[in-house]
Amino acid sequence: MNIHKNARLTPAGRLLLVQRIEERGVKPVAAAQAMGLSQRQSYRWLARYRAGGAAALVDRSSAPHRCTHRIGADRVSEIEGLRRQRMSGPAIARQLAMPVSTVGAILRRLGLGKLAALEEKPVIVRYERERPGELIHLDTKKLGRFERIGHRITGDRTGHSNSRGIGWEALHVCIDDASRLAYSEILPDEKKESAVGFLGRALAWLAGHGITVERVMTDNGSAYRSGAFRNAVATAGAKHKRTRPYTPRTNGKAERFIQTSLREWAYARPYATSHERAAALVPWLQHYNTERPHAGLAQRPPLIRLKSPLLGSTEGTVASSRPAFDTDSSDGPGQGSPKATGDSRRAASLRRPDDAVTLAQAGTLCLAP
Repeated sequence: MNIHKNARLTPAGRLLLVQRIEERGVKPVAAAQAMGLSQRQSYRWLARYRAGGAAALVDRSSAPHRCTHRIGADRVSEIEGLRRQRMSGPAIARQLAMPVSTVGAILRRLGLGKLAALEEKPVIVRYERERPGELIHLDTKKLGRFERIGHRITGDRTGHSNSRGIGWEALHVCIDDASRLAYSEILPDEKKESAVGFLGRALAWLAGHGITVERVMTDNGSAYRSGAFRNAVATAGAKHKRTRPYTPRTNGKAERFIQTSLREWAYARPYATSHERAAALVPWLQHYNTERPHAGLAQRPPLIRLKSPLLGSTEGTVASSRPAFDTDSSDGPGQGSPKATGDSRRAASLRRPDDAVTLAQAGTLCLAP
């Protein structure tokens, strides 16, 4: 409750005032002087108390009790009906010969100010596998290369166009559904060769921590729909599961881990070059896996869940990821980052690829199974 900055009494003080008058027999003049109020105001609080009890002493809305020119319920229902036909506010106003501002105010009061309010929100199904390796999530994120600190950090766009055409690199991520143990690499692109190589190294890294992968979940990117990736998953003895098209929330753990990576690693501090940013990935991953508290694991790092599967909160989750399906022959556009635009950027990306930064090169994380 917001109390006026010049108010002498809160609801508790007002109740004390009327109790002194009603129960103790103190005269309103004396009670008002003791509370620092005018005699007139003390009579007001007393009248409200006698009319509605203690609940009447709370601050009331300043809106009028009655509005003679208020739009009738029938017209409001008509406006709502037209809105549910996905008509815009101005279109409704023209059809009903009403001011646009009035129609907009009614729509906002009904909670229909935006057309998105008409869409039924999907039921959120949270799931968590029981065993490490039962399901891993893979995804990619395209990052731009740079040779100096950009305007996102400095705010200075002077000479910004001189750095264009330097190319792109891709962050490949892998996260275990049960333990949230994560593995990432910076690779030159998101092609099937990079995806297959990353899968093999990720599986080997997880095996080094005692995790045998049973299922691999990805989106419908072209690399993940390729025969080479499908064969690599089958060779590893795992089952490939793909999300429904345009439903990235099914692969939500990978999506969320990418957000965390960007916020706490990629954009956490100004890097002089993209190579310096890539070099900072491995130390951050070690911190994430061994020290950083995870909200989904009762504020414990993934290593603790890996060693003690019973630790961490799994309340409110279900055992499986039903929205995903195994066989998807869809040839539609894949999800993931948009392709680089412009022949010069693609050419630069192929002409000047940075060496892949992997955990194998930088040293395996100290995570004893």
